[in-house]
Amino acid sequence: MANVLIVDDDPALREGLFEALTDLGHTAQTASSGREGLAALSETVEAVLLDLNMPGMDGIEVLRRIRARENPPAVVVLTAFASAENTIEAMRLGAFDHLTKPIGRDELRTLLTRLPSRQRPAATTATASLDTLIGSSEGMRRVQKAIGLAADTQSTVLIFGETGTGKELVARALHVHSQRKDGPFIAVNCAAIPPDLLESELFGHVKGSFTGAVADRTGAFRDADNGTLFLDEIGDMPLAMQAKILRVLQERMITPVGGKPVRATARVVAATHRDLSKLVAAGEFREDLYYRLNVVPIAIPPLRERPADIVPLAEHFVLLSASPGQPIKQLGRGAIDKLTRYNWPGNVRQLRNVVERACVLTRSHTIEADDIHTSAEETHRLPAGPPTGDLPTAVAQLEEAMIRNALAACGGNRTEAARRLNINRQLLYTKMQRYGLSCGDASENPTPSVGKDDD
Repeated sequence: MANVLIVDDDPALREGLFEALTDLGHTAQTASSGREGLAALSETVEAVLLDLNMPGMDGIEVLRRIRARENPPAVVVLTAFASAENTIEAMRLGAFDHLTKPIGRDELRTLLTRLPSRQRPAATTATASLDTLIGSSEGMRRVQKAIGLAADTQSTVLIFGETGTGKELVARALHVHSQRKDGPFIAVNCAAIPPDLLESELFGHVKGSFTGAVADRTGAFRDADNGTLFLDEIGDMPLAMQAKILRVLQERMITPVGGKPVRATARVVAATHRDLSKLVAAGEFREDLYYRLNVVPIAIPPLRERPADIVPLAEHFVLLSASPGQPIKQLGRGAIDKLTRYNWPGNVRQLRNVVERACVLTRSHTIEADDIHTSAEETHRLPAGPPTGDLPTAVAQLEEAMIRNALAACGGNRTEAARRLNINRQLLYTKMQRYGLSCGDASENPTPSVGKDDD
């Protein structure tokens, strides 16, 4: 049972809430103004029901002062005139919830069962890094051992793994644990750069060498001198560019567009989610480049094959989501059970998104099963029976559902979704516009860019 402080300038509302709370078995006390409410706060108060619109000191100011205290109680803001502005401001300042008057007894009962205990976890002083490689499963132990053996060599490493498994993290770990750790780490997503720009992005160019070359560009290879160059999604590299990469790996020389050959000192680490041996057999990837890249292969198992890593990863992402000086949330038993039962088609990236969403939207100190929303697949599944209506309508219904499912499974990555659907990315983008699928359904930026791309 909770000890609740009611702060409201309306006598009838105070009395009604007081009576409802005592009938539900709780202890209640009242205050008729913001200043009186602040004066009544004590360590025994576990929750505050706070009116927003009061004369003198309004509810927002009272909330701000309560939240500034050490170990503050949960505050639920009540208002008869809810607006986007006061709702956003109240939640931003740390309100547990923002409710519109009148509040019924059943709603009050439910609210009180959700309130966190006043015994809050200590504020976080620990730090967590996005670059931390988490996992103690047998599959991840093999990855970690391979990183340790390959880090200090000059050999080219080829990382295999499904989208979202953390291929760039492995590449960064190779860099951080190598003698090149003080040098730059440069990541290039080969799938996100148009073929006619990829050579310039990688090798650089000389001013005036082509239309639009208004200044010299060093390129990724020289940017990564004495460091590591990570070529992500190398399976999507055009054949003509593959020949030039092979030459660089063999001769350790690059030639900027319109320029003269210069030495390349960067170590190359490549990654792909595709089966390069099949691409070689299909004539879509050079066999000689495949063997030149695949000196040290590292295969990252999908998350569904290493369930022992799910909880440590989730706890790590909870820590990452904690704001400096704020309490660290905990994963409840129900949340852990739900996380470990899920198949995680989007792998570690999807797990991080789910945990971060739960941390942001859950005011309680404990994340429960109901706070875990695994993916858009839960609400956008293919229809159980055949589509209805005429044939064009039925085809459109099925097409939209398949696009939604592909985007959800790929964490919104349009390049990967298009590949799974066996269509090109521009066609996918056109169909997304036709069906009104916004950027919320696909987080990948449609503009090609150099750098990270969801791995």
